[in-house]
Amino acid sequence: MKTPRLGILFLGGVLPLAAGADDSFVLRGATVHPVSGPDIPNGSVVVKDGRIAEVGARAAAPKGLRVVEAKGLHVYPGLIDSATSLGATEIGSVRETNDTTDIGAFKPQLRIAIAINPASEHLPVTRANGITTALVEPAGGIIPGQAALIHLDGWTIEDMAVRPSAAMRLDFPFIQTGGGRGYSMGGALPATYTEAKRRYEQQVRELNEFFEAARRYRQAKAAGGPDFKPDVKLEAMLPVLEGTLPVLVRADKEKTILEAIQFAGRQKVRMILQRGVESWKVAAELKARNIPVTLARTYSLPEEEDDSYDRPFTTPGDLFKAGVRFAFCTYGPGAGGNPFNLPYEAAAAVPFGLPREEALKAVTLHAAEIWGVADEIGSIDKGKLADLIVTDGDPLETRTTVKQMYIKGRPVDLNNKHRRLYEKYLNRP
Repeated sequence: MKTPRLGILFLGGVLPLAAGADDSFVLRGATVHPVSGPDIPNGSVVVKDGRIAEVGARAAAPKGLRVVEAKGLHVYPGLIDSATSLGATEIGSVRETNDTTDIGAFKPQLRIAIAINPASEHLPVTRANGITTALVEPAGGIIPGQAALIHLDGWTIEDMAVRPSAAMRLDFPFIQTGGGRGYSMGGALPATYTEAKRRYEQQVRELNEFFEAARRYRQAKAAGGPDFKPDVKLEAMLPVLEGTLPVLVRADKEKTILEAIQFAGRQKVRMILQRGVESWKVAAELKARNIPVTLARTYSLPEEEDDSYDRPFTTPGDLFKAGVRFAFCTYGPGAGGNPFNLPYEAAAAVPFGLPREEALKAVTLHAAEIWGVADEIGSIDKGKLADLIVTDGDPLETRTTVKQMYIKGRPVDLNNKHRRLYEKYLNRP
């Protein structure tokens, strides 16, 4: 169905726009939830060339723009998942379809962006629940490489990239025993505490030496001597040392988090704490250093035997009360979680002390602020990209359906493998 430029489209159900529709239109009559300000009943959002031109109760439809009638529906900014492997992994048990990990302990030059498959089946499934943007991260080693912040629609990674290099990943060393394999450092784990401590001290020493080597490289490059030789690994560290690229530090236990904070302070780098299972224990320190957190999954079991049964659910509320910024994550697709469930990871914290408005911000505006893109996405404000979802209710509620999605003002097809299988078996003879 071709939508005429001057025509009106009614969103009474799941009705996709024509693939050839442009990125300029007016959403009219919906309740608009900017996130950055109060809700706007019977509001309108004017989009021109993929950006929000006007938003408000009296935002008029300029002559020539098509009008999308959304009376009785709701308009929210697209949701942001702050830790996934979307597009870099397809089938967990098939090694050839997983491209998140490479060999070596220090690989800052590796960019996960070049490994992302825009045709992955996981992307449309995730979009169907309102997620328009996700951080895709590498794994393996102490510095696995550079994470990418992407839109979940596009023919190429160049189309999709919001920030092709959004953060440098760092798995901070800690003492691991057991004789199995480390979750991130790789290799067999020591069987005894003494061996584990020795391994940990060696990894910390190597990490400090690597940063020092990067600093010497920066000085040598600035001097520009005839003997200077470029080094791709150390070259990739320069944005980290200059403070333009944050370091996403994975650390869970209180001791490890404090060590990571001290390390970031000594190295004078911008730190974002990832997971931070015991971040609630050091919330005051995180607040004082202005270190945000990309949380561990809410739907998970307590880490320690003496933790309260609801500890994963109460951590977001505790961080909010302490004034620490945070974002929700799923760490999927795969055993870690399913990005489709991002809204519910946020909603699960609401009955345990997190205000509902803050839960929504943690998957929209606050996530955008953490990744340094709040001037582009994360809320419905004039001048930002038109990353919008049109729903029949609160996107954090399981019964809500996403009726329409726009990424950079372009309508996105919400059909996906889950829906196709549902319809196939619903009509089984």
